[in-house]
Amino acid sequence: MTLNSVLRYEPSAEWGSVPAGVSFSGDANSVAVDSADRVYVFNRGPRPMLVFRTDGTPLGGWGDGEFQNPHAITIDADDNVYLVDSRLGHVVQKRTKSGELLMQIGTFGQPAERHSGRYFNGPTDVAVHPVTRELFVTDGYGNARVHRFSPEGEHILSWGESGGYPGQFSVPHGISFLDADHVIVCDRENFRLQIFTLEGKFVEQWHAFRPLAITRSSQDGLFFVAELGPAPSQHGLPNLGNRVVVVNDHGETVARIGSTLPGDAPDQFLAPHGLALDSKGDLYVAEARRTWSTGQLGFPVPASEEISLRKWRRVDA
Repeated sequence: MTLNSVLRYEPSAEWGSVPAGVSFSGDANSVAVDSADRVYVFNRGPRPMLVFRTDGTPLGGWGDGEFQNPHAITIDADDNVYLVDSRLGHVVQKRTKSGELLMQIGTFGQPAERHSGRYFNGPTDVAVHPVTRELFVTDGYGNARVHRFSPEGEHILSWGESGGYPGQFSVPHGISFLDADHVIVCDRENFRLQIFTLEGKFVEQWHAFRPLAITRSSQDGLFFVAELGPAPSQHGLPNLGNRVVVVNDHGETVARIGSTLPGDAPDQFLAPHGLALDSKGDLYVAEARRTWSTGQLGFPVPASEEISLRKWRRVDA
């Protein structure tokens, strides 16, 4: 396949710095951008929410001691912040951009029975419908489900079960909207993106290498997909994830961002876990660097804050 020669991104090697005395602890983990292009990083350091300008200047943060396992963040058109506290937390929260709690779904610290289908056991991501404001939550670590809620947090329906056939999941990890009538789910360990109606009816699937997160560009409708790297026995082999892939609304790859090998260089990733785009089309990538290296690769790597949070500038103007 011939890739798009116009869509190009370049890494900003020196972008961003955390405030003195604060760190991501190697796991920037998740990122979102609000209507004013402020960059929110929901991370696993001592200050779970850190906010930056697009030039990397820190603007402050909040959430000290309030979360167990920060995993995903989504910001809606009104700049409400939706946060997924995964293992140990097992909740989805709606907060103001300054951190005030507005709503919580689930009981903090009390998971549903594993693979019971009830919410939540290790939730992974949340998407907010652009029109109805309904919430769609992937419940992926201790479940194999997608849950749909009203804007007020009332449960509407759920679908999915463990397995590899269409409509089944093996770690549903990220979620977004293909359009107003369809959701697209990162089915991580089945190496695919699955598309469903809002009622949970399977439509089609696209291949992806262990997809972790997905976000759509408001400029051209393209989807940016974070691909995790291979299993430990395949570590160091080229062309096996560890990058961001750009696909169109037919699932066709139009661009790839990042080296074919994992590493520490400005154009390399180790565990791209969260994605966001600003109004210029610049890309922010948050990595679960410490968690992935120590838990999956079997050896530690430096917990560099600059590597945990990356910015890539769109240069195809």
